[in-house]
Amino acid sequence: MIPNKFLASFNIKVCLYFLIAVTAIYTLVFTYYYNFKDDGYILADWLINYQDGGFKRRGLSGSFFFLLQDITGLRLNYLVYFFQFLIISGFFLLYTKLIRYKVTDLLYLSLLLSSIGFVGLLNTVTYVGKKEFILFLIFTWFVYILDRDKLSKYKEYAVCGVLLITTLLHEAVLFYIPYFAIALYLKTGKFQFKRYLKYFLSVGIPCLLLFLFGKNINEGKSLEILSARGIHPIYGIFYWNINEREYIKEHINEYILYFISLSFNIFHLYYYLKFLRERKVISILLIGAFLFSLPLFYLAIDWGRWMYIHMMMIIVLFALLLRTGRSAYVFEPIVINRKFYTVLFIIVFSLIYRVEMSGKGFTFEGILYRVFIAPLELLNKM
Repeated sequence: MIPNKFLASFNIKVCLYFLIAVTAIYTLVFTYYYNFKDDGYILADWLINYQDGGFKRRGLSGSFFFLLQDITGLRLNYLVYFFQFLIISGFFLLYTKLIRYKVTDLLYLSLLLSSIGFVGLLNTVTYVGKKEFILFLIFTWFVYILDRDKLSKYKEYAVCGVLLITTLLHEAVLFYIPYFAIALYLKTGKFQFKRYLKYFLSVGIPCLLLFLFGKNINEGKSLEILSARGIHPIYGIFYWNINEREYIKEHINEYILYFISLSFNIFHLYYYLKFLRERKVISILLIGAFLFSLPLFYLAIDWGRWMYIHMMMIIVLFALLLRTGRSAYVFEPIVINRKFYTVLFIIVFSLIYRVEMSGKGFTFEGILYRVFIAPLELLNKM
């Protein structure tokens, strides 16, 4: 039995800072590792370009890095990682700044410990280094300036401009744009549909152009172009030639498992919302945001990734609703009651299971398995 005095003095904010630091270091280290392996996803996705075939999905980043390489003469691996480092570390630092004076409790910490939250990055290394970190950074900055009442018209249009550019880096941004409208509602307490429209247009217009005029990611010469520039991926996005809807049908037994993970996370969020004011309205808005993203689940096989992006956006969004305190170490003391045991169950179960990016939607190979059991199994094999 854990003494009540220990629980009451357990500083949740310090635990939050520690988890953020560990996740940030892990993400940056493995992004570096896979970049310099010429990884076909974590590196190559940033190198989709307009040089092979013209205007296409995600092609802006590759052409940008090619230009930088022509100017600097540096390896693409270094150039891409430099920007990944800035974006990823920028997100974690800004998120830390966002919650610095917020009164956090065990329930909010449980969101970060979700298997598709911050712990998802530690569980599934394929989540690292992806372009969604640009979206996380933009949204966290947006929530940060909203929280401090600093969202001027100029900054709002700047956000829309950055979102437009980001959509040319990865079209999935379109499916998470409702969170910007939800954040505005949570701050103002009123619906402003005309105001929301510019956010949807900023991502909708480039997506429409991509749909109408966009070329294939690989028009036949991408690998040749990369090879001439010193990059030699042997698998990944440039080799992708799968009918994703057929793939899901063929692996339906694995994809059904995602509904277990989804159901548990719906329960997790439902329990969190029980302690919020306007929980009915917020619930409807979050359901709407998820429904808005459903085409992603139909079009692409990365169901775990789409769920993980939702949870990361929700974690940042809910920081807007936390009370503000006077200290960077302020937290809500733990009280032993029914709520404590429910949250404890949620945390333990979250640490037990794992959600892969595509394929197996639920396994009992979560962070506890990876830290305490997997190393022993490896030693036994040796």
